[in-house]
Amino acid sequence: MPVDEVVVTTIIDNVFDALLTSDDRVTRAPFASGSVAAPQFEGGRTFTGLRAEHGFSALVTVRRGETTTTLLFDAGVSPDGMTTNADRLGIDLQGVQGVVLSHGHFDHVGGLAGLATRSRLPMTVHPLIWTRRRLLLPGTGGTELPTLSSAALEAEGFRVMERREPSLLVDGCVLITGEIDRTTDFERGMPPPHQAWDGSDWRHDPLVLDDQALVVHVRGRGLVVLTGCGHAGAVNTARHAMRLTGVRRLHALLGGLHLGGPAFEPIITPTVQALAELAPDLVAPGHCTGWRAQAALAAALPDAFVPSSSGTRYTLAAA
Repeated sequence: MPVDEVVVTTIIDNVFDALLTSDDRVTRAPFASGSVAAPQFEGGRTFTGLRAEHGFSALVTVRRGETTTTLLFDAGVSPDGMTTNADRLGIDLQGVQGVVLSHGHFDHVGGLAGLATRSRLPMTVHPLIWTRRRLLLPGTGGTELPTLSSAALEAEGFRVMERREPSLLVDGCVLITGEIDRTTDFERGMPPPHQAWDGSDWRHDPLVLDDQALVVHVRGRGLVVLTGCGHAGAVNTARHAMRLTGVRRLHALLGGLHLGGPAFEPIITPTVQALAELAPDLVAPGHCTGWRAQAALAAALPDAFVPSSSGTRYTLAAA
């Protein structure tokens, strides 16, 4: 169902830039966000700004008519990073009505413990989110990544709902894509060092099948697509959202696009070309997108590109 407005607030991202400016679509966090004790200053306090960490978390507030619903999409990497920034931004996480996890990598779920102490919430996940994974880099014996625990989440009071297929939340106003179709010939996923445990051995895990996105249809504008890492590929994700909804207009693409580093930089050009053809009104790539891809997107879509930063609020209203 189309909505009247969606507001996406980036609580945690890899960057906090206190000098970025606001405009009619984007509101930046003030430089003075957060105040802490610091005895070296007169008055004994200083401003901290917001935390930036290699993780992602966003608050999504959807309004349709007189009804407003707020969801949390991912939770950052550190146990207290998301809640610290929420406090500094004046966000009361008690108002969150549900949680959506984009996938199981630890840099998207680490802050859940801080949230669980405040609320008892429904949580939508893909059933493969509990997959054990590791990175087997050359010259190492492999580093196993922290694995999310279903039992721990249930014990904290979360009501976990596993859904492989697309699902609708908020009275049909929010789409969670479930598994995303892989149709492009260049978005091939993770390189061989990224492995998953299959029950008997470690195997290359290129697809990260638990990767899913959150989609909202803003009336008269088109789709707003929010990704965590975009492991399925930014283009695959956007096109999949269009196929599921029947809406042919991409209004905004926000979140991690996983185009950083030598394994993914070779696909920056075709990704940017395909996204430019979709002609979104707003592109705010953050987290794992990488600076080269951000620069390419800024050059190809100068009117749409907005640099991401912790504490940024995007307001996308119906036409």
